[in-house]
Amino acid sequence: MSESTMERLNALLPEWLETSRLHTGQGKVASYIPELFKASQDDLGIHIMDAEGNHVSAGDCGVPFTMQSISKVFTLILALMDHGEEAVFFNVGKEPTGDDYDSMIKLELVEPGIPFNPLINAGAITVSSLVGGDCKEEKSRRILEFFRKLAHNERLGYNEDVYRSESESGHLNRSLAYFLKHNGVIKDEVEDVLAVYFRHCSIEVTCADLARMALVLAYNGTNPITGEELIPRRYVQIAKTFMTTCGMYNASGEFAIEVGLPAKSGVSGGILTLVPGQFGIGLVGPALNRKGNSIAGVHLLERLSKEFDWSFF
Repeated sequence: MSESTMERLNALLPEWLETSRLHTGQGKVASYIPELFKASQDDLGIHIMDAEGNHVSAGDCGVPFTMQSISKVFTLILALMDHGEEAVFFNVGKEPTGDDYDSMIKLELVEPGIPFNPLINAGAITVSSLVGGDCKEEKSRRILEFFRKLAHNERLGYNEDVYRSESESGHLNRSLAYFLKHNGVIKDEVEDVLAVYFRHCSIEVTCADLARMALVLAYNGTNPITGEELIPRRYVQIAKTFMTTCGMYNASGEFAIEVGLPAKSGVSGGILTLVPGQFGIGLVGPALNRKGNSIAGVHLLERLSKEFDWSFF
């Protein structure tokens, strides 16, 4: 991040964030996972980091939250690293669905009955079954270790209350998983696969953790601060493509037009995004719009992208 950009962000970001915070009243905190409903609707925070480790943050960026669907990007990458493209995409497709992220419609109507992409729930559950490991505990351990390395934070762990809440209320996800098992897409025991899935969704982070993980994607799999190559470039390319086409649920096309950056959101209000070759960005704003994305967070990212000409389109 150039000094002039850092100076501009330091000068503009706090005021812009407070302007975007005014939009939180138009959204709603996720309630279908009861533990998530405890989040403060008015929270909004952002952290931006560059290749030298310079960073700027504003708002409630220190508030911890769970990754939820943001984790799907990185479990996909880990499954690709474990098995390669052919094996992964034999079990999950590469296309947007046009349906809600937890929909079963396409599984029933479209042959061969595999999930359309890895970022909808059915796809992410399938990917969770493909992560290497002899048991659910080993799979979850490997996922957490991978996330810790990407975030450069050995303290990353699970929010056990959110994990239990997801597991106890995850009836639709169980339906999806059993349908996938019926179709032969999932080979392992359904409850074991779901335990892995609910676990990685409940990994707790801050905006800074997300920004650090996003920075690795922004630099094609290499941590630019340490110089360590963590992910093969090809798999980062795949992940960023899915983020662009599917990462913001049914608002992915609109987000691509208005912001123009690869991104992945989660129903805890988190958004991970990046400016290729420049910045990693982590954001949280628990008040969601009707598409399931942080309403104030999207507003803030739109303003930042337009002001700094970040869109890659």
